[in-house]
Amino acid sequence: MSVVAMPVGDHLREWRLRRRMSQLDLACEAEISTRHLSFVETGRSTPSREMILHLAEQLDIPMRERNVLLVAAGYAPLFPERALAAPELKAAREAIELLLEGHKPYPAYALDRHWTIVASNRALPELFEGVDPALLEPPVNAMRLSLHPKGLAPRTLNLPEWRAHLLSRLRRQIDLTADPVLIALLDEVQAYGKGLTLAHSRPAATAEMVIPFRLQIAAGVVSFFSTTMVFGTPVEVTLSELALESFFPADAETAAIVKSLTPLPPA
Repeated sequence: MSVVAMPVGDHLREWRLRRRMSQLDLACEAEISTRHLSFVETGRSTPSREMILHLAEQLDIPMRERNVLLVAAGYAPLFPERALAAPELKAAREAIELLLEGHKPYPAYALDRHWTIVASNRALPELFEGVDPALLEPPVNAMRLSLHPKGLAPRTLNLPEWRAHLLSRLRRQIDLTADPVLIALLDEVQAYGKGLTLAHSRPAATAEMVIPFRLQIAAGVVSFFSTTMVFGTPVEVTLSELALESFFPADAETAAIVKSLTPLPPA
């Protein structure tokens, strides 16, 4: 969806169909006439910048692709995109570091839109013992690291459930963004599971309130549940696509193991 060669009306129509909305549905949500929407989609009417942004909001189009719509209609992009290391994002970067460091001794990571780890609190390095060093070479992809047969997958004790959870999240992202890099990533990580038997390719029933991540490490079995935090009301592309993934102990045994592995602070 980052190709801007086609007219803005075609872009809008594709996003409407992706959201499984009829012209009537979208027109009602946007409080415009179906006739006007039809004219916009067919190119018979040139939408204003405000109308493009209004329709994009109703369609929940990602910020990056809203810029694509604007450019396709002949307008300048509205939302800036900067590297996370840019001076303009210093305050956001400091907030991320504060949140990550404050989560120690439990692991926490900042992920970009492609599941690349862009920041980490480097807690509990024991999680990655035995992982192929190539998977830990920057840029590290969290999805690949989790599901690759030379990554964490062989030591993940509830791999079918955890794999199904991660793939479901990835599919939801693809539904939302239509990002070709995510589509390729999904194809790749799905192929990792082709060697699973039918019995191990489906998640088992569980009494858990959330799907835990259960991993065998040298010190024992650790079990975590995760939470995801995003920036509220961002107006910058990079921040709109950033997620902070934090892991919490799912049982007392995990908390005790993590405590035993955490170095004591200097006296």
